[in-house]
Amino acid sequence: MDSSCKTQKDECFLERIQHGEAEYPFRFYRENVWEFDFHRIDWHWHPEVEFVYVEKGEISCFIGTEQFILPQGCGLFVNGGVLHRYEAAESVSVPNIVFSPELLGEKSGRIYRKFVDPIVESELTFILFYPSVDWQREILQRLLHIFHLQETDACTEMQTVASILELWRELFLHTEAQREQKTGDKGRRAQLQVMMQFIHANYNRQITLKEIADSVHISESGALQLFRQGIHLSPVAYLIQYRLKCAADLLADTNKTVATIACETGFADAGYFCRTFRKYYRQTAIQYRKGR
Repeated sequence: MDSSCKTQKDECFLERIQHGEAEYPFRFYRENVWEFDFHRIDWHWHPEVEFVYVEKGEISCFIGTEQFILPQGCGLFVNGGVLHRYEAAESVSVPNIVFSPELLGEKSGRIYRKFVDPIVESELTFILFYPSVDWQREILQRLLHIFHLQETDACTEMQTVASILELWRELFLHTEAQREQKTGDKGRRAQLQVMMQFIHANYNRQITLKEIADSVHISESGALQLFRQGIHLSPVAYLIQYRLKCAADLLADTNKTVATIACETGFADAGYFCRTFRKYYRQTAIQYRKGR
């Protein structure tokens, strides 16, 4: 996550924000998903791992191939390299930490090899934490303690790392079964990201499902399956959403006419663009421009 109220990412959905510093790759955030563009932290991924807690309200989570509601008082672990997205229907408070696994030990060291690598290099995409489950409640309590440390003037890096190591130990001890499931997910995620990148590079022209599938050398049915499992949209639906996002950026940042923007973002018909924009953003293109 980032704290700018706008998801910053590159063409492969890799988040551009640096979480912490090279010598201390850790960041604490206290965020309100409702304050982000369109009340969502859009699709992104980062090599760092992430722990999220819902302090107030609830958020809709889209993690890898899953979609679920995370209610107040519950938490979430998202593994590094996993596509994810959050949405809110009202104001929420979501403290979270994002850090490099190397914060816990050097990659060449025994601690990393025995206790960190088995999680970050597994097919485990996420873990939910509920206060009704003993070991998960323990993790939530440790997570809250870490949050508290960050908001205390006397907090030191050593206290934070020590607390994260305790949290990680609980995670390691209770995720063996999950780490052995879902073989092959990383390869499928990589294919999905490449197809998304192809759409980003070619959205302003007429492209076909076959071209999207050909970008990773799979069948059209395979591409459909990957998109539906990964982000719960068809490739064509995602293409339209991406065109609309680019159109929204042009509406906000330029004085180009609606017809020109429709053409430049791959919509052959300005009327269809206006209807689709209104349906997706629940306001007309002109209303969106005036509101920016």
